[in-house]
Amino acid sequence: MRAESVGDETMLSKIIELVKKAQQTKPNIQKLGDKISAIFVPVVLGIALLTFLLSYFVFDIASKTALMNSIAVLVISCPCAMGLATPTAVMVGIGRAAKKGILIKGGSTLEEFAKIKNIVFDKTGTLTTGEFKIGAITILGNTTEAEVKAILFYLEQHSSHPIAKSLVIELKDTLTNQKFIDIKEEKGLGISAKDEQGNFYQVGSYKITATQTLSNMHNVYILKNEVLIATVDLVDSLKENVQTAINDLQKQGIEPVLLSGDSRKKCEELAKKLNIKVVYSEQLPSQKLEIIEQLTKVNTTAMVGDGVNDAPALAKASVGISISNATQVAIQSAQIVLLKSNDLSQLNEAFLISKHTLITIKQNLFWAFFYNIVAIPIAAMGFLNPMIGALAMAFSDVIVIGNSIRLKNKKLK
Repeated sequence: MRAESVGDETMLSKIIELVKKAQQTKPNIQKLGDKISAIFVPVVLGIALLTFLLSYFVFDIASKTALMNSIAVLVISCPCAMGLATPTAVMVGIGRAAKKGILIKGGSTLEEFAKIKNIVFDKTGTLTTGEFKIGAITILGNTTEAEVKAILFYLEQHSSHPIAKSLVIELKDTLTNQKFIDIKEEKGLGISAKDEQGNFYQVGSYKITATQTLSNMHNVYILKNEVLIATVDLVDSLKENVQTAINDLQKQGIEPVLLSGDSRKKCEELAKKLNIKVVYSEQLPSQKLEIIEQLTKVNTTAMVGDGVNDAPALAKASVGISISNATQVAIQSAQIVLLKSNDLSQLNEAFLISKHTLITIKQNLFWAFFYNIVAIPIAAMGFLNPMIGALAMAFSDVIVIGNSIRLKNKKLK
């Protein structure tokens, strides 16, 4: 075994670096409740002090009564209701999502996902099952089909791409005496190797045939000494409920976008079938990252992907979404993980939970804020006994918590 690249020079290190940079530029979301609470306590203390001073020195109220009015202001004010408004709703929202098989990493993700306007889909392994079958092998030159299958089987074993994994499974019974050395994988392009006779083989996408005038109509291209010797057409199927999931998201006003490294023809055919109007095809990992960056500058954008190549884009998106059978780097880069990997209807469920969690947070904050605006002046004017104020303050907490718990069984629309 010989290591030709180590440390920062390896493809994995470069992808990790892209992920780190993307994560560093993610927006820092601050909860509205935290902003209000930051100034609420000193303001209430000031109102309580002002109540005592005005009552005692201006309105000539007895010091005992003035002090009770001031205490009533402190008791009736309810910063805890504001503090509970967000975490209680987030706790219930994340819990409800978990029961549906949706793992959401943190409350800020719920809030951000509720605001999305674009949702970008990878193609292979995300919209489709990624379980490919060979539809047709076209032989060019003197190569035999058995030789082509042997090349595919022994080279694709060294790739983590979903197409490669499917080919290895389908060709597992392939036998040959041919040996390969110097096997190298270049993400987004393909894999290459040499045999014992020194022949140079390449297996990959249309991009490896860039010097040859061929139409981009096949899934896999095989070159021997930079000469095309065969093409492979694959058959893939859509995951269940994909069409329903896309339609439901569009009804919510969310624009679906297809972003893939696959050929333009394949991407456009799938987009037409699913009624996706915006398509980016034949994109490398770095290009995917640039597209996500452009989309997030215009609108809040979510990205759904499953491969190593998708990790930087998942980290860069406002919300990254992965599926349970994705690569570990994709799962680590995502903020939402769908446990039912073959059912994309969870996307709409996750959006609705996020949307109604945000609505619940706003309702809680409104109640806490409205309660204080009404109650504090009443206490300051001396119309409220501190004992009654204590009960009313606790009641406001109960309302906020109760409204959050209601989200657990609320019908989502």
